[in-house]
Amino acid sequence: PVMDGSRELHSLCAQLEFLLQFDLKEKRSFFGQRKDYWDFLCQGLARRRQEHEGVRFVTSLDKLKTPVGRGRAFLRYCLVHRQLAESLQLCLLDPEILREWYYARSPFLSPQRRAEILGCLYELDGVTFHLAL
Repeated sequence: PVMDGSRELHSLCAQLEFLLQFDLKEKRSFFGQRKDYWDFLCQGLARRRQEHEGVRFVTSLDKLKTPVGRGRAFLRYCLVHRQLAESLQLCLLDPEILREWYYARSPFLSPQRRAEILGCLYELDGVTFHLAL
């Protein structure tokens, strides 16, 4: 299993975060806080499901104060529960939400790139992650 100290884990998480932030439009909350990929994921999942367990878990963690911190915790939760590809795919199904959150250079807006990314993420479902949540 992949553990917290794994260099590969840190590289994977950094690459996932880079991918989710690449060409992300700058948005602000009502109070002026910058929105991040966490907000995109929450909006995308809210349109597809009643409530995602990962979102519920992350929002219950009082120590997390920023969207980036919540996004990182969500990625880790999804890796442990083998839900990353499915969760991201649900967010990527709606072209309207994608255009609302991402500029044209985002690989998520290219059907071919999106399929490649999701294919790689589904392969991660075969990996066991033992991470502190």
